[in-house]
Amino acid sequence: MNIAFFITPKSEVKYVYEDWTMRQAMEKMEHYRYTAVPILNQEGKYVGTLTEGDLLWKLKNMKQLDFNQTSKIMLQDVPLHTRSQAVSINDDIENIINTSLTQNLVPVMDDLGIFIGIIRRREIIEYLTEKVQNYKNEKISIGE
Repeated sequence: MNIAFFITPKSEVKYVYEDWTMRQAMEKMEHYRYTAVPILNQEGKYVGTLTEGDLLWKLKNMKQLDFNQTSKIMLQDVPLHTRSQAVSINDDIENIINTSLTQNLVPVMDDLGIFIGIIRRREIIEYLTEKVQNYKNEKISIGE
C-alpha cells in the first residue's frame, strides 16, 4: 500500500522553524490548540517535533521564570525530550504503523530529506479498523 494515501500534506500542517523563538512557537501552538508540532530548518528539512512538555521543561529550567524571556530563546536552544522518527515516502505501511506506536504524528520526508507532511495516528487506526472489519465481514460471508 502506498503511504501517500495517509499523508496530511505540508500545506495543511502547522509547523515551526528552528530559528523561531519559544514565544512564536507557543503562540502558534496555542492558536491551533496543538500539543506538538514539527520543527523544520530553513531548507525545509525535518529537525524534530516540539511538544508542550519541551517548552514547559525549558521554562522550568530557566534561572528566572519570566515569560517575557521566551521571545529571546530560540527553538534550537530548547531541548527536545522525545526524538520523533521521520519516515520516507517510500517506507512500507508496517514501518509507519510501528513508528506510530510511540508517536502521535509521523513526519514524512521525500527522497531529498525535505519535509512533505505528516501521518497522524488517527489515520493509521482508521485504516487498521477498516482492515479488521473487512476481515470479520469475510469470515461471516464464508460462514465461519
